[in-house]
Amino acid sequence: MYKVLLVDDEPEVILAVIKKMEWEKLGFEVIGHALNGEEALEMAETNTPDVVMTDIKMPFMDGLTLSRKLKENYAGMKIIIFSGFDEFEYAREAIKIEVEEYILKPMKLEELTEIFSRIKNLLDIERNEKINIDKLKEYYLNSLPIMQDQFFIGLIEGRMEEEQIESYKNNYQIKMNGPSYGVTVYRVCEQVDKEETDIEMKQELQKISVKHILDENLEEFDFDSFAYFEQIIHITNFNEVKDIKHYVDEVDKICKLVERMLGVHVVAGIGKNVTQLSHLKFSYEGAKNAAFYRGSGGVSHATYIEELQPALNEMVSLDDQNIQAIITEIKMGDKEKLTHQIEKFIEAMKERKLSIQQLQIILMGITTELYKLSGAYDIDMSEVFGDNLDIYQKVLHFNGLEEVQAWLTQVCLLVRKSISKERKNTAKVIIDKAVSYIEENYGDCTLSIEKICSELNVSSAYFSTIFKRETGKTFLNYLTEIRMEKAILLLDGTEEKTYIISEKVGYSEPNYFSYVFKKKYGMAPSKYRRIRLEQNDSEN
Repeated sequence: MYKVLLVDDEPEVILAVIKKMEWEKLGFEVIGHALNGEEALEMAETNTPDVVMTDIKMPFMDGLTLSRKLKENYAGMKIIIFSGFDEFEYAREAIKIEVEEYILKPMKLEELTEIFSRIKNLLDIERNEKINIDKLKEYYLNSLPIMQDQFFIGLIEGRMEEEQIESYKNNYQIKMNGPSYGVTVYRVCEQVDKEETDIEMKQELQKISVKHILDENLEEFDFDSFAYFEQIIHITNFNEVKDIKHYVDEVDKICKLVERMLGVHVVAGIGKNVTQLSHLKFSYEGAKNAAFYRGSGGVSHATYIEELQPALNEMVSLDDQNIQAIITEIKMGDKEKLTHQIEKFIEAMKERKLSIQQLQIILMGITTELYKLSGAYDIDMSEVFGDNLDIYQKVLHFNGLEEVQAWLTQVCLLVRKSISKERKNTAKVIIDKAVSYIEENYGDCTLSIEKICSELNVSSAYFSTIFKRETGKTFLNYLTEIRMEKAILLLDGTEEKTYIISEKVGYSEPNYFSYVFKKKYGMAPSKYRRIRLEQNDSEN
């Protein structure tokens, strides 16, 4: 059911519309009715309707103003305007606002039914376009294997940044949890004996068959497999470094099994393990080298790059990508993720045999980025590093990477804490200013969220979010409560007329002031004053 809000200052008109229409049959439900634009705006904020049907001429806020505000704040909301005035200016203004229908009173049942049927069809089309979950899910699941393969290819080609990887893993339903990873490259070299082979398989069919046997016989390992040009690739998760020897032996056995079953030579090159998925390109390069170097021996086998060249030290790049990953976690404010990112960073450094000079350069790069960050958030970095910062001297006194990790973690957590505090303080300052401004200007009948945001130089969307978070109320509700509290004080403490009090607390229309007051306290201002006077007399 689509939700409808009816707005008219004549209750009998609203009741007639509610009764005469077969709402449920048309696919709608009336969620409420308002007697003026101000009340309708409050109701729309609490329970957003799909359709608002409003009169033009109403007290406090007319239908055109209401429609304009609703269109600005609620994209996709449908507006129907009805009026007893056949004036061109009204119709032209309604067209500018882009309302769906403009009809004249008295409204006919057939006309209203036709209009709501048309709007129902329009809403159905829009909803189906946006939330056809079954079709989207089916398309997503059908496309998932292709997207997963593209993700894996991006990893081994080195096109994936570390901060993107976790998001892609979640989106593509990939479980790669390490703690270390290695790439294996399989190459189908040649058939053993073409004359003895019963079926001469085409190259593509060979690759599919080989992949099937590999996947089936290596189930004890946690890996993802895909075809890449003339190669079959496995990306394997390893729990411990010692697992690699057992893995190499098993892969070697399976290569020989494929030869016996299909009559083709298969060689496997196994790259060195890495601890970050963004570094898999280095493992892939090693795997390719291993497969190529030993791929012409005429025997199916597996080769581990470290055994082929024990002295080879594959350098893991520690470029801006690694530093930016730490900076990103500092800004995001997640303590555990930041600590984890620093751990991965240190692990990457352990994979290299860094000289003191190299370590100094890397830490200076991180320190430079932290200083840039401090400038953006107006943080006093002397509170983080102290007054005498000399990274070169500090590195000379570190006894191993464990001390580097402890120092870097302490510094980054301090910066993270300062940024988080700065953000909270900024929001609190804005709301404190807003509350003070309301206290000083509640009597201004033109006071609005747009006006106060202009005064504070913030966007309405941001202000609404932090105001609700800090005060627990919307701006409009908060302003109304302040005005009602001030009205109570004036009614209790002065003998001023109600219309004077109305103006003093920000209502240019005394009738609307009485309406809001009665809605909150259950009685009109005049009755409230009379009851209070009677209570005071009885107490005296």
